[in-house]
Amino acid sequence: MQSPRPILSMKRPKTPSAPPPSTPPTPQHRQSFTKLINPISSKRRNILQNPQPLPSAAAAIEWKPLKINKSELYLPLTFPTGQTFRWRNTGPLQYTGPIGPHLVSLKQLEGDDVGYFCHFTDSDETARINLFDFLNMGISLNEIWSVFKASDERFAELAMYLEGARVLRQDPLECLIQFICSSNNNIQRITKMVDFISSKGKFLGNVGGFDFFEFPTLDKLASVSEAELREAGFGYRAKYIVGTVAALQSKPGGGMEWLASLRKSDLQGAITGLSTLPGVGPKVAACVALFSLDQHHAIPVDTHVWQIATRYLIPELAGTTLTPRVCSRVADAFVSKYGKYAGWAQTLLFISELPSQKSILPSSLWNTVEKSEIKLQIEVHEIQETKENRRSKKKKNDS
Repeated sequence: MQSPRPILSMKRPKTPSAPPPSTPPTPQHRQSFTKLINPISSKRRNILQNPQPLPSAAAAIEWKPLKINKSELYLPLTFPTGQTFRWRNTGPLQYTGPIGPHLVSLKQLEGDDVGYFCHFTDSDETARINLFDFLNMGISLNEIWSVFKASDERFAELAMYLEGARVLRQDPLECLIQFICSSNNNIQRITKMVDFISSKGKFLGNVGGFDFFEFPTLDKLASVSEAELREAGFGYRAKYIVGTVAALQSKPGGGMEWLASLRKSDLQGAITGLSTLPGVGPKVAACVALFSLDQHHAIPVDTHVWQIATRYLIPELAGTTLTPRVCSRVADAFVSKYGKYAGWAQTLLFISELPSQKSILPSSLWNTVEKSEIKLQIEVHEIQETKENRRSKKKKNDS
């Protein structure tokens, strides 16, 4: 099997608002990830009271194995694929980012394991538990992919070369603000915006030349004015961020409690709730739901996902305009095909369509794809021709 290469993240363009798809029964409760964690020493290590720039050289880091194999987590197919904009590539197969008050590096080790290193934390035990939660390790990627592969030959082929592409479980506020920044935007600019907002939080350290911060609290965010954000280049998104922060603060019990409660809601309830916030449409809401709220069958529909659906799921929609109704049909098609973890399947299929992945997939698979696309084009033409004949026949009968 070829080993995947590090990839560049791709931003999904903005698409028209769409109503949430119909949903299957709420996914089962998450497995307890604490069962996956080996016993950890209760001894607290010394911490950095005043963190300074930290070494990024591999020799300076003693990696602790997470005992997670490549089929469950492959870092280059998880971090730079548009789920989060707060993690940086700080070395070969190494990614660094904040998880709450912890600054952590992850590295793909020899033998397919993943190692971690806490640059800054007040508790190794808490950092590791939070890391497992962030990596969504309460869900077995192998188990859900085995179901997908059994029912979808194309997914089975892709999974051979793109194993380990996980869906993260981010902090809801952090995820929400990031995807408001992503609206109709490009990767470079999104990253700068997210970095600016993150800098309002507590400084955690510098790794590989990048400064990292704990994400600011709602109160900290409330102190940032719309004028300050506009001056920093946020444009019209400035008013959305300020408005969303204010709306969250006005929620009963506090905005953080309200966001957390959406993890217990059904998908439609989560989408509807998030969509009441300024600057949050169905696509942004679906991203937040999938990447932070345990709504595993949320489908963020954009032009890329629509194209995937029309090639492999609903070819009769090829050539249509991406209206809210079409967006809903696309989301429903994914849920119908893949069930309660449809969002995880859609993530893999989306990654497989990135231009940077072409070198990972074997030519035989691409030849198959090209042939299938031609076949689908013929099928679409036949479907459209049949529809046209029916319309013509109906007009004749009506006249």
